[in-house]
Amino acid sequence: MRLSRSFLPTLKENPAEAQIVSHRLMLRAGLIRQTASGIYAWLPAGLKVLRNISQIVREEQDRIGAQEVLMPTLQSADLWKRSGRYDAYGPEMLRIQDRHKRELLYGPTNEEMITDLFGQAVKSYKDLPQMLYHIQWKFRDEVRPRFGVMRGREFLMKDAYSFDLDYDSAVATYRRMLLAYLRTFQRLGVRAVPMRADTGPIGGELSHEFLILAPTGESGVFYDAALEEQDWLDEPVNVGDPKALEVFYKRVTTPYAATDEMHDTAAWDAVPEDRRREGRGVEVGHIFHFGTKYTQSMDVTVSGPEGTPVYPEMGSYGIGVSRLAGAIIEASHDDAGIIWPDAVAPFRAVIINLKVGDETCDAMCEQIYNTNIEAFLYDDRTDRAGAKFADADLMGHPWQIVVGPRSAKEGRVELKRRATGERKEVSVEDALALVLAD
Repeated sequence: MRLSRSFLPTLKENPAEAQIVSHRLMLRAGLIRQTASGIYAWLPAGLKVLRNISQIVREEQDRIGAQEVLMPTLQSADLWKRSGRYDAYGPEMLRIQDRHKRELLYGPTNEEMITDLFGQAVKSYKDLPQMLYHIQWKFRDEVRPRFGVMRGREFLMKDAYSFDLDYDSAVATYRRMLLAYLRTFQRLGVRAVPMRADTGPIGGELSHEFLILAPTGESGVFYDAALEEQDWLDEPVNVGDPKALEVFYKRVTTPYAATDEMHDTAAWDAVPEDRRREGRGVEVGHIFHFGTKYTQSMDVTVSGPEGTPVYPEMGSYGIGVSRLAGAIIEASHDDAGIIWPDAVAPFRAVIINLKVGDETCDAMCEQIYNTNIEAFLYDDRTDRAGAKFADADLMGHPWQIVVGPRSAKEGRVELKRRATGERKEVSVEDALALVLAD
C-alpha cells in the first residue's frame, strides 16, 4: 500500500474521549473510528490486524480437529426459551422483532444455536466427538461501553463448541483446547496466563480465563513466576493421548494463578516468596466445560452404545479477536506508539523514502516495494522526514526500511527494528531477507 493513496487517517493529538493507551493509539494510528456508542468501523490497517489474528486462531483450532462453520448474527428467541436463558440473560441481550412480530435477538453467544444444529444432524454416539467453531460478530449491550474495542458493544469473537459422549472424553477435549489457546497466544506474540475462573451465566463447573499481563489491565492478578518460564510451543503434546494431555494440563495449571475475584490467600502463601508476582491483566479468552446443561435443557440426545438415549457433554471456548487487537497494544507499546508483534502487524515494514523525487531513492523504494506489496507500506509522501519517522513509530511496523540519497547510491538502506530501536545499514538483499523471514 502506498501511504499517499491509502485510507490511513493518523492523528497527531490524543483524542479526548480515549481513556486508555490502546484506545488512544488505535484512533491515532488510523485503525478504527467510532460510528456509535461502543461500535467501531475497522479501517484498512485495523482490518488487516483482525485478519492476521483470526488466521492464527483458525490455524490452531484446525490443528486440534475443530471444524469451522459460520452461524448468523441474528438468532430466534425460541432457541433461548428452550434452554431457559432468554429471560435470565439480562438487558445486555439486544432483543428485537421482525415485521411478522417474531422475536429475534442479536447473538451475544451461540450455545443454543450450535446445540440445535448439532441435534438436527448427529444421532449416534458413533459420530462423536464433534468440535465446531466460528469467527463472528457478537453484540452485548454494555451499560457503559468504554476503552474502545476493549469493552465495546459489538465485537468479533471466536466461539468453539465441543460434544463428547462422556465426562472423561469431554475433559480431554477441554485440555486439548487449553493447549490450543496457549499456542495461539504465544504465536500472537503475547503471554496469556490461564487462570481458574467463575463460569458465570454460561454455566458449568470447569472454567479457565486467559489474561494478557499488562499494566493497564482491568483485573488484578496473582501468579506464580513459573508460568512466565513456560514455552507452550517447545514440547510437542500428542493431542490424541488423554494421558499426555493430563500431564500437560497439570503442568500448566498447577502453578498458582488467580484474579482478584478468585484469589485464595492460603494457596498464595504456599507459593515461594521469590516466585510471587502481582500485576494487572486483560481477559482475552475464556473456556468452559458445562456437561449436559444445554443438551438436557434443549432435549438433544444421541443413541448410546447400549441403544439408550444419551445427553452429550459440552464445552464452550471463546477468544475475543477484536479485543485481542487492543490487548496486544496494551501489552506492547511505548511513548512513541504501537509495537506490533510480527505475526499480527498490518505490514511487515514501512519503506521510508527520505527524498521523494530523487531518481535513485525512488527506484530503490519501488524495487523493495514491488518485491512483496502486501508486506510493505510505502511512505511515498513528500512530508518532512521527522513526520514520516513519527508516523512509522506510531503505527508500530515491526521494521522500518529507510532509503536516503547517500545510502541508496551505495545500494544500501538503514534498517530499524521497532521493538528494540536497533538500527543498522545493510544491503537491500539483507534487509529483505530479515523483513520477510518467517
